[in-house]
Amino acid sequence: MSLFSIAALQVEFPYGDNRERLEKETARVLARSPWVRMVIWPELCSFGPGLSFAEAMPGPTECRYQALAVKHKIWLIPGSIYERVGQDIFNTASVIRPDGEVIARYRKIYPFLPYEKGVKSGNEFVVFDVPSIGRFGVSICYDGWVPETTRAMVWQGAEVILHPTMTGTIDRPQELIIAQANAIMNQCYFVDVNAAGQLGNGRSIIVGPEGDVIHQAGEVGEQIPVTIDLDRVREVRKSGTLKLGQILKSFRDTQVDYSSYRGKYQESPAMNALGPLRMPD
Repeated sequence: MSLFSIAALQVEFPYGDNRERLEKETARVLARSPWVRMVIWPELCSFGPGLSFAEAMPGPTECRYQALAVKHKIWLIPGSIYERVGQDIFNTASVIRPDGEVIARYRKIYPFLPYEKGVKSGNEFVVFDVPSIGRFGVSICYDGWVPETTRAMVWQGAEVILHPTMTGTIDRPQELIIAQANAIMNQCYFVDVNAAGQLGNGRSIIVGPEGDVIHQAGEVGEQIPVTIDLDRVREVRKSGTLKLGQILKSFRDTQVDYSSYRGKYQESPAMNALGPLRMPD
């Protein structure tokens, strides 16, 4: 089976403790769309961007969201919170399974400098498998502006990129274009969920593997349940975007050693599995 239902929650968040509201909004979307198997929230939506809310992980907020995932039997990506590790603070997104286990924590590699002051960069990409469905990757907000972040996850086999965002600035139109570009260049789904209200200007966007906009929200609160088809990703990567560009195979097969990457990417089983670069059947 390759069909999988995801709900992105674009809630109008105020500054402060939003955890109870997030729990209620999750229950609401699942009551309306009980087929949803994964819920994703915006970046830093639990408290807003205040570093004073930083806590260790595992900690009380993450444990609370583990219980929520168990209660509703869903995969949960609860946006991100500021994680305190000794004297360091990271912008960190948890990946929680339906049984409540935290299977990964992604630390934002590109904090929004110079504005996101005091936040340390992570240095590891996160991909994870949903059994019998496919492979997902996680990035956060400004990471999306750096095309290598999405490409690195796709190189590890990611077919869907989950991208919590907190943007309230005038560059949101550029981010919508970037989301489409990431999906097109990497032949993947790109799920960009932004906050609304005091924490963001909304316009969450979900893009298909050929750049088609599956849904773009407005600027107010909105529940966005969608069903994606990962077999579509596999077919696009095999036969080409619109049966034309087989970009991932071309990138895989190039003899060019890009100096900006300090050597060509290591061999990728996911890319090798796409088969030879040739005319589609």
